[in-house]
Amino acid sequence: MSGGTAPLTIRERTKKKYEKEVPMKIRRALSASAATAVLLPVALAAAPVAQAAPAEEMPPCHEIGGHHNQAFVGRSFGVPQSITLGTKWNTFNATLTNTSKKEMKSFSLSAKVSNHVYNPGERYLSPYADLQYWDPAQKAWKTLREGEVASGAVPGPKTLKPRESVHVQLRFRVREGLPLGDQAYDAYAYLTGTFVDRYNGMDCTVSDVAGDTFFIRQK
Repeated sequence: MSGGTAPLTIRERTKKKYEKEVPMKIRRALSASAATAVLLPVALAAAPVAQAAPAEEMPPCHEIGGHHNQAFVGRSFGVPQSITLGTKWNTFNATLTNTSKKEMKSFSLSAKVSNHVYNPGERYLSPYADLQYWDPAQKAWKTLREGEVASGAVPGPKTLKPRESVHVQLRFRVREGLPLGDQAYDAYAYLTGTFVDRYNGMDCTVSDVAGDTFFIRQK
């Protein structure tokens, strides 16, 4: 095919779908991006611990006409393409880097392990998933959970300066008991970064992710 745009891969489609589904309460203040070592200095997550959150809900900037395609870059390594159900942890590292020319304000982080549901009767795997982040200050793994969802806020810096990065180590697993059957779980493990910006006189949020998709294979 000539003159057209190459179709998105499954992983690219999943990432775009997830970005649209980032909960509004998380959209309030996260962001960043990962890149190569030349994009230092580095800010380690959990030091300092600070969560900034606007008092009111804010729309994503892209919904009011703002586009920030060059704001930040996200990279990760360690998310396997497939996992089996059980107690084994899958550890991965996620980095978000500010590649813009301005400081990102009201910056915050969150992480989530779940899947997309496309048809009636399909299930979410999150109730069977465990998600943790490494706290370098306390040298311990901390669990993230919001009700039945394996997700939550990750401590990090309030702002991210140009060329500054934030790194987070996470791990997840999906326990036995998750019904498999005929459902193919379009699953993901993502670190989300969001910051508050202003477009056309209105406060709004910009988000991006570092992580990857995976599927569950039967033993």
